Amino acid sequence: MEDCSLLLESKINPNTAYQKQQDTLIVWSEAENYDLALSFQEKAGCDEIWEKICQVQGKDPSVDITQDLVDESEEERFDDMSSPGLELPSCELSRLEEVAELVASSLPSPLRREKLALALENEGYIKKLLELFHVCEDLENIEGLHHLYEIIKGIFLLNRTALFEVMFSEECIMDVIGCLEYDPTLSQPRKHREFLTKTAKFKEVIPISDPELKQKIHQTYRVQYIQDMVLPTPSVFEENMLSTLHSFIFFNKVEIVGMLQEDEKFLTDLFAQLTDEATDEEKRQELVNFLKEFCAFSQTLQPQNRDAFFKTLSNMGILPALEVILGMDDTQVRSAATDIFSYLVEYNPSMVREFVMQEAQQNDDVSKKLTEQKITSKDILLINLIIEHMICDTDPELGGAVQLMGLLRTLVDPENMLATANKTEKTEFLGFFYKHCMHVLTAPLLANTTEDKPSKDDFQTAQLLALVLELLTFCVEHHTYHIKNYIINKDILRRVLVLMASKHAFLALCALRFKRKIIGLKDEFYNRYIMKSFLFEPVVKAFLNNGSRYNLMNSAIIEMFEFIRVEDIKSLTAHVIENYWKALEDVDYVQTFKGLKLRFEQQRERQDNPKLDSMRSILRNHRYRRDARTLEDEEEMWFNTDEDDMEDGEAVVSPSDKTKNDDDIMDPISKFMERKKLKESEEKEVLLKTNLSGRQSPSFKLSLSSGTKTNLTSQSSATSLPGSPGSPGSPGSPGSPGSVPKSTSQPAAITTKGGLVGLVDYPDDDEDDDEDEDKEDTLPVSKKAKFES
Repeated sequence: MEDCSLLLESKINPNTAYQKQQDTLIVWSEAENYDLALSFQEKAGCDEIWEKICQVQGKDPSVDITQDLVDESEEERFDDMSSPGLELPSCELSRLEEVAELVASSLPSPLRREKLALALENEGYIKKLLELFHVCEDLENIEGLHHLYEIIKGIFLLNRTALFEVMFSEECIMDVIGCLEYDPTLSQPRKHREFLTKTAKFKEVIPISDPELKQKIHQTYRVQYIQDMVLPTPSVFEENMLSTLHSFIFFNKVEIVGMLQEDEKFLTDLFAQLTDEATDEEKRQELVNFLKEFCAFSQTLQPQNRDAFFKTLSNMGILPALEVILGMDDTQVRSAATDIFSYLVEYNPSMVREFVMQEAQQNDDVSKKLTEQKITSKDILLINLIIEHMICDTDPELGGAVQLMGLLRTLVDPENMLATANKTEKTEFLGFFYKHCMHVLTAPLLANTTEDKPSKDDFQTAQLLALVLELLTFCVEHHTYHIKNYIINKDILRRVLVLMASKHAFLALCALRFKRKIIGLKDEFYNRYIMKSFLFEPVVKAFLNNGSRYNLMNSAIIEMFEFIRVEDIKSLTAHVIENYWKALEDVDYVQTFKGLKLRFEQQRERQDNPKLDSMRSILRNHRYRRDARTLEDEEEMWFNTDEDDMEDGEAVVSPSDKTKNDDDIMDPISKFMERKKLKESEEKEVLLKTNLSGRQSPSFKLSLSSGTKTNLTSQSSATSLPGSPGSPGSPGSPGSPGSVPKSTSQPAAITTKGGLVGLVDYPDDDEDDDEDEDKEDTLPVSKKAKFES
């Protein structure tokens, strides 16, 4: 303690057993049922106190315990008193207090508990005590009833299965519950027996013909009630003393599940009535609740028994039955059916996937036949019912939708498909899911994003769309070409980014997270799709609308651009700088955007000066993996180069000396910066548009000029938007400011290939030597002379 106050003062008794545990803990007992422990932060402090204790008791500090835990002389006296067994007082009203004291005094000692339990078993003492209970109730002997409460509670803490079998028998269990009603700490006794006999009713949704099974169900319910409602909450020391009670309930449930599972007639009747249209709603609700509890009991089974259990349910047709139940209008029935479905998915998702794929195949066959007969049919798949219930959840907090989204995520997770015997499960199921189910999942998203902002932006809709986006983001991360084809063909990313305009920040962040996951893949198919549709525009707009606020939106957007810069995604870097630099150049509280601009300029410089790029690649060859032969050839070429071929001021530096000569590397870059300043004086800018609308019309366009002036087409004279395909101002079109003939020295040319607008592929380091001649043809005369001198 910082104030040095006294925490504990205890006299070291020469006969007390002190025990050191785990090098930092000293425990001992004082008086009866009074345990103490000293916990030290450091081992040294514990050792210091332990040495003092051992010094007082005359013990060696190397021991972990100073005295025997059990006082042998006391145990010997107890053995003499109770030999050959513990002698219990006669079961009379006048001696109930003596019996209660004996039970209480026996609980602290394991040996005494054992002897007391044996005495209670052998003498039929429990039944005699319950007879006294009836006498005390008839006489209204409250003191005797209080003693019986303490005795029965103590017998529970003996933790003996043999005693529980007597107490929980049909003839004794209600009297045991009656004894536990008279808690001395309560002013009035409880009425547990009245609840169990009058309020709680046993319903047989399907008649149970086996009397043993019926008795076992009654017993388990009552014992569970005793554990949950009748017995007081156990203390820390009593918790372990009730482990046998937990085990008793556990094994009862195992027996019930096994007996029901073996009763084929019972299960057949159950599923028949569940799916029968003639079954009334109340009866069906009882059947579903029973099946739900039946599945909950199965969680107590061992793995091999659980396998047999779910296999039996599958053979009985539980999945087709669930499909029928989920299609009903009763909300409570559907909720219970969802819980049952979750047990199946969590246990064996492959079983569910196999069922829905077979169902889809059967529906396809039926639809084909009906089409030939010019008859239409509506296919209803189990997995689509789950998606529809998720979308249509009426709970304001969407509790059910969250549960269903978790189940769908489990079903589409490739990680739990790998361990199956069928190696094609991933391909087959994902093909099925994207063909039959994905359009149902994305329906609310597409319906709400037809304009420039969400058509519905209430809290519940935003929550639902956030759930859909969470699942789609998971698909982007774990699925491959399936989700890629779907996103690009359906233009999903553009629709998702409409949600960046939502008033709910969490939904806008979900949309941004979806795009960030796509960019994180560094897939050029995605990148070309993003550039063609100008899908950075909603992000930049949201960034500008966020203003100077330092919040999660601000940080998340900056992080996305920082990722592009750090990972040097060339195509996206050029796209962002060419189209949005004017909107971002004033952001100086982070260096992200200036770093992006520098990356872009370095790319252009490498195009202008391929020899310089080749030199850099050699100086930084530790970034690339090359085989030994390639490295030797490159070094030989380097050292055979005459110094006259190098530009003034350039030094020949070996890779090992790189750390010493970093300043020399920056010399060509500084020359580039000087040339850049001259070029900037000649650049012409396209005016910043104020209206951020239109799929193909980015608001921020930076027009790059070549050495010779390029005529800019006036926006007012253009008949189409600058960003529209084929318009004079669109990137890649012959007359656009961003495109120049190949023979000019324009450094950032835009090319059109396969209908997509994309940047020129920049030469890789490994290909520089092969392209030197081509590059020299595009250099200005002055540069050629400089490099050839």
